[in-house]
Amino acid sequence: MNRITQLFKIKYPIIQGGMIWNSGYKLASAVSNAGGLGLIGAGSMYPEVLREHLQKCKKATDKPFGVNVPMLYPNIEEIMQIIVDEGVKIVFTSAGNPKTWTPFLKEHGITVVHVVSSSKFALKAQEAGVDAVVAEGFEAGGHNGREETTTMTLIPMVKENVSIPLIAAGGIATGRGMLAAMILGADGVQMGSRFAASVESSAHENFKQTIIDTKEGDTLVTLKELAPVRLIKNKFYNDLQELYAKCPTPEDLKALLGRARAKRGMFEGDLVEGELEIGQIAGLIHDIKPVKEIIDSVMEEFELTKQETQNLKY
Repeated sequence: MNRITQLFKIKYPIIQGGMIWNSGYKLASAVSNAGGLGLIGAGSMYPEVLREHLQKCKKATDKPFGVNVPMLYPNIEEIMQIIVDEGVKIVFTSAGNPKTWTPFLKEHGITVVHVVSSSKFALKAQEAGVDAVVAEGFEAGGHNGREETTTMTLIPMVKENVSIPLIAAGGIATGRGMLAAMILGADGVQMGSRFAASVESSAHENFKQTIIDTKEGDTLVTLKELAPVRLIKNKFYNDLQELYAKCPTPEDLKALLGRARAKRGMFEGDLVEGELEIGQIAGLIHDIKPVKEIIDSVMEEFELTKQETQNLKY
């Protein structure tokens, strides 16, 4: 037992990232049933769709699970009320000020975790009263922090500045990566890309195959003028680079981005015009496996590597 397993009442200190278009009730319940903490990704769900997934998740697992809520969500008030009404006990918030919703959630007995990209924001989250923070390095897929701090430097710096439990994210998909993060000061890890390439992920099979085909250097961060996002290079990404050569305004970038580009890529499987969000660690993901096999293999490698490090000689 450590601070994360105690906080969430789970077997392993492994959290599944609440990724848009990847994290429905099937993935969340599978992770929770396998001993981790599954998260439903509310960021790609209309309110009533979220309610449906919450109800199905409660039927699919009797273990703890939670919801990830980007606070820039346009229907945020309705989303938060649904979370309370459906008896959700764990909420991960992101993309916003934790002071806005933490008091409301805590009043309803909900454990609150906030995702940060710097020590500065980790401190603000702690001051806002959250129970833990996820410190996400620049290696991560999807939307990223503007600080461009990598996980290996971010985790010890956040650890130095906060006293609440710390979860490491960004570039972690293996037992060795998990051990490294915990040696640096994390109490647990959050994995996104590895679970996106699982049988239970709600991502399109085309996108899952692209994840395991992705090699080192195939992802880059772009759209920093709007919200930095790490993408797999494809036609859409190349179109962005051509536009950048013309010194575009933010309005020009928004026009090219349009609407539902991420849904088109990750959920509908359009590998040409879609937005394909994944982390750098995709270069180490070589297969699509059931969640239980993923967690079992991560923990087996974690324990084996921990024993190996104890035998290191200098």
